Amino acid sequence: MIRFMFALVPAVWVIAIAIIAVQNATPVSIQLLTLQSIAIPFGVLLAFCVAAGMLAAALVLLVLGGNPLRAPRRQKRSEP
Repeated sequence: MIRFMFALVPAVWVIAIAIIAVQNATPVSIQLLTLQSIAIPFGVLLAFCVAAGMLAAALVLLVLGGNPLRAPRRQKRSEP
């Protein structure tokens, strides 16, 4: 079931990006202080942001050594 969810989340994002990209084809540009990017469609910008977020989450899991598919360990009870 968890593997299905890991496949379902990106699929939902792809569908949402496709719908938003079709509805918002107007080019937008990002401005940070005095820097400004080139004008690209909103859907493309959203796709880049989602991909960057997924990569960042994967890197955090890699660095911290977390495995989302592994069940957490249970602590043994100490008997008196």
